Amino acid sequence: MDEKDWIAGAAKALAIIEAFDEEHARMTPTTVAGRAGLSRTAARRYLLTLRELGYVDTDGKLFWLAPRVLRLGQSYLDSARLPRTVQPFLQRITATVQETALVAILDEHDVVYVARNGVNRAMAMGFVLGSRAPAPLSSAGLVLLAFQAPEGIEQWLASYPIKVFSPHTYSTIDQLRDVLGEIRRNGYVVTDQQLELGVRGVAVPLRDRHGSVVAAISVSMPIGQESANAALHRVLPTLLENASLLRNLV
Repeated sequence: MDEKDWIAGAAKALAIIEAFDEEHARMTPTTVAGRAGLSRTAARRYLLTLRELGYVDTDGKLFWLAPRVLRLGQSYLDSARLPRTVQPFLQRITATVQETALVAILDEHDVVYVARNGVNRAMAMGFVLGSRAPAPLSSAGLVLLAFQAPEGIEQWLASYPIKVFSPHTYSTIDQLRDVLGEIRRNGYVVTDQQLELGVRGVAVPLRDRHGSVVAAISVSMPIGQESANAALHRVLPTLLENASLLRNLV
């Protein structure tokens, strides 16, 4: 990017918004400044501007994000072509296998679920629309990682802080590297209880007409009494069929 086109204020405002998370839901300007890499004075001015615009709120001491921030994510879901294109195919998958179908994209260390079609269960399985998860903890994330360029995979692994959420979570970089290689060879993945006990995922890459992997299409289901092999044979053909049909559309 040409330096003269860079608008530092826009970057800093977004850094302020991204500084908030589950562990930092309410912060002083000093804390925000430290997390966003700004001076306290600058952080306070940005926070007050964002408050005036309706994106943050405050009690005079602490600041927190306001619901208006959700408009940013909703704008993507409303305007992006991918979620609209895949939705009918997710409906077909759900109708065929009677499980929740999802499409996810990779965003740094996370996957983001941009399309979803659920199944009528007392307890719905799978991530909600717009939710994020550490990429190695979901079948979709593992597929998206596996089909990066080899040097990209190594760079990603070198920067990823391992997070263990269950006894089944892949807990070392070497283990992850082996799993990604297997996924790349097989063209799919089935995962059990990586993030949540009792939940299984199956995913395949979603390619565009040029063969590039642009997203992952997956199914999330309760494990129950079904073996991983039986689940794979039940849902994989449907996933592959719809991924193939989407190839010239995404």
